Amino acid sequence: MLIEKYTSNWVKDFADIKREIDKELHGLDYSIEHVGSTSVPNLASKPIIDLDIIYSNPADWVKIKSRLEEIGYDHYGNQGIADREVFKKNGKRTSEILDGVKHHLYVCPTTSKALERHILSRDFLRINELARLEYQQLKYELAEKANQDRKKYAELKELHANDFIDLIVEKQKTARKTAV
Repeated sequence: MLIEKYTSNWVKDFADIKREIDKELHGLDYSIEHVGSTSVPNLASKPIIDLDIIYSNPADWVKIKSRLEEIGYDHYGNQGIADREVFKKNGKRTSEILDGVKHHLYVCPTTSKALERHILSRDFLRINELARLEYQQLKYELAEKANQDRKKYAELKELHANDFIDLIVEKQKTARKTAV
């Protein structure tokens, strides 16, 4: 199955990946957030951990990029999403954790709209059970339509799930403005 039932192992997987990256980025000013569906308790997901490395000083970007390359990541640019740089393991330097746990690694400045979207949607789904269940159902339906094919699922998710996430993000922004 493309979509798997939630497991708390995803929290451990994130912590393991974060620990390995923290070793290499030690001394730099950054934070790492667990984002995406695996970061939402009780939300079924593809078993791939999404992480955002976040920096505030533009000068840190070059240092972060260089250190990630040293531990075996290649930089793939922003892949069409501004202020969200994509990194993928290249196999040149092995790590049991970084090679053994499927993950997507992004590097974003604190001002990134993509980062904001990741955080707002994650936080909303964590506190809103009905939205979480609706999103989960949508994911199952899209996986079925895609015949469990990852590439087709990604295309369908881009077409259909983004609208759902857009609504969540707007609700979360409104809630934050109201709370202020």
